[in-house]
Amino acid sequence: MKRKYILLSLMVCAGVLAASCKGKEEPQTGSPAAKETVELTVWGAEEDEALLREIFASFQARYGDEASFQITYMSQSESSCKDALLADLEGGADVFAFADDQVAALAAAGALEPVEDEAGVRSANLSAAVEAASVGNVVYAYPLTADNGYFLYYNKDYFTESDVKSLEKMVDIAGQAGKAVTMDWSSAWYVYAFFGNTGLEVGLNEDGITNYCTWNDSDGPIRGTDVAEAMLKIASGSGFSNRTDTDFLAGVQDGSVIAGVSGVWNAVAVQEAWGDSMGATRLPSYTCRGQQVQMASFSGCKLIGVNAYSQHREWAERLAQWITSQDNQTLRFEMRGQGPSNLNAANSPAVQEAPAIAALLAQSEYSQLQRVGGKFWEPVAEFAGNMAEGNPSGASLQSQLDRLVEGVTAR
Repeated sequence: MKRKYILLSLMVCAGVLAASCKGKEEPQTGSPAAKETVELTVWGAEEDEALLREIFASFQARYGDEASFQITYMSQSESSCKDALLADLEGGADVFAFADDQVAALAAAGALEPVEDEAGVRSANLSAAVEAASVGNVVYAYPLTADNGYFLYYNKDYFTESDVKSLEKMVDIAGQAGKAVTMDWSSAWYVYAFFGNTGLEVGLNEDGITNYCTWNDSDGPIRGTDVAEAMLKIASGSGFSNRTDTDFLAGVQDGSVIAGVSGVWNAVAVQEAWGDSMGATRLPSYTCRGQQVQMASFSGCKLIGVNAYSQHREWAERLAQWITSQDNQTLRFEMRGQGPSNLNAANSPAVQEAPAIAALLAQSEYSQLQRVGGKFWEPVAEFAGNMAEGNPSGASLQSQLDRLVEGVTAR
């Protein structure tokens, strides 16, 4: 027994010595394993490029010891993101910004999957923004802003706080000054302002695809033709100009525009042009069938989505969370003037005191979440374009509204 123990001990010692000698003869010179290379493509608004590149840099600084990142930014309109993505889902962006009215279609197409940290998203953001990022009770995207609506910018050198309560009065004042009050009637998004508080309705049917619309109703306190006649009267004023959002800003900068309907994305540029003369408030009322109707608005949020087909889904989720974090939503407000959806960022004194954000909050009482199907846009824009031009064809307003409703409700 003792002999076996000694033999076993010698064998162990010999093994240790052999290992020791081998170690001296062949020193270990291995290097750490190479980091994973992660390639991510991000779609965002053209105006956000400088902001996003700063966010990418901080993301790489935070996670650079875990992976090697190659992040490619590509300009893509948030309003048409859905169509671009669904045209080539597997080849599309890993992370993308889009308007909240597209979330249901993207989820139904399999482009989005429920977010990983739903509880975190719900606790960190305004409830309205979470609702906008959801389909049913399931959150499919990360809220980015809570400011995708519109209100009135005006130059205090020309208008008083009382003047801006009436659209017709503003148009008269602008005409006398040889200037313009603008609104984009080529966009159905803005045209909703005239119909939203009249009792005339538009919205999605239960199928989530087709629309219902009563804008051609010929009964009730306000008829569709009453709204059309009011629009024609406004358009006939020398102080009114039907301009796109881009042309509105150009007019602000060259001095030809002294008021207009737009959103917070133009806040920084308008402030630079008008300085202390910049005013912002809720939309005015307009005269319709002998009464004052408060102009309505669509509201919504910008969201960040993660492509369900991303080859680096985990890192894409992390980048989406980083872009929409409290710090980076605060940075977005500082650089772009956009209103945060993050609760802490939204409640900061700087955000609460911003004129554009205050105007948006004032308008929110008269706004509704944008939920319309794709057939809404073109018929409304066609109708409003005719009104802006003064109805050159002379076609009856009722027939034009009937055509509008037929197009909006088409299946």
